[in-house]
Amino acid sequence: MEDLNIYLQPTEFFDFNKKSVSKKAFEITKDLTTDMDKAIALFYWVRDEIKYNMLAYIPNVKANFRASVTLRRMNGFCVSKSILLSSFARAIGIPARIHLVDLINHLISQKVIDFMGGTNVMYVHGYSEFYLNEKWVKLTPSFDPKTAIKGKFLPMVEFDGENDAVFPKYDNEGNQFGEYMADRGVHADLPLEDIDKIFEEKYPFYTLYKKGNNLRQIKEKTLTYKK
Repeated sequence: MEDLNIYLQPTEFFDFNKKSVSKKAFEITKDLTTDMDKAIALFYWVRDEIKYNMLAYIPNVKANFRASVTLRRMNGFCVSKSILLSSFARAIGIPARIHLVDLINHLISQKVIDFMGGTNVMYVHGYSEFYLNEKWVKLTPSFDPKTAIKGKFLPMVEFDGENDAVFPKYDNEGNQFGEYMADRGVHADLPLEDIDKIFEEKYPFYTLYKKGNNLRQIKEKTLTYKK
């Protein structure tokens, strides 16, 4: 039988031992009695309240991945939002982890593709997994409603407490949307050093950034966040 205890512990990134994180988790699930209802409430809070910001995904900046930091900033990206969501779950006693994959979002703009060096592959995309009713369930809280509507990333990912909540294969117009590629495994804590190496290998802009160049700014309002 799988040892679930490792998916209930605080870690460097899943830092629900910070009062702000655990307090918010209990606040969101107040008056709810079942793990299913609590999981649904946590998912929609992170999806909708934490605004999407692609430009914060910088592997050599550790703070950007900590649940407590994402909560304080109220914006993040796929991995950081998923870490926050899974941290909330752990705080209230639901085993949770992060699952890393490579993803093609066929709906992203040419500006984003150019920014990533001419590829439409989102390397090391992340989503949460909760252990509910004796099975692991996938939850993708990436796009808040404003981002989804602006980018036409529709339908939005919905979660019913029982079934996987991941990007659909096709959007509302029948266009190809989410395509899951390489599976990079499930993790009790974030393998940030591995992610850093993958970014160096796959994204030329990141290698230049680590050599001292400034990150190129991207004027793409659908995938960046401004207060």
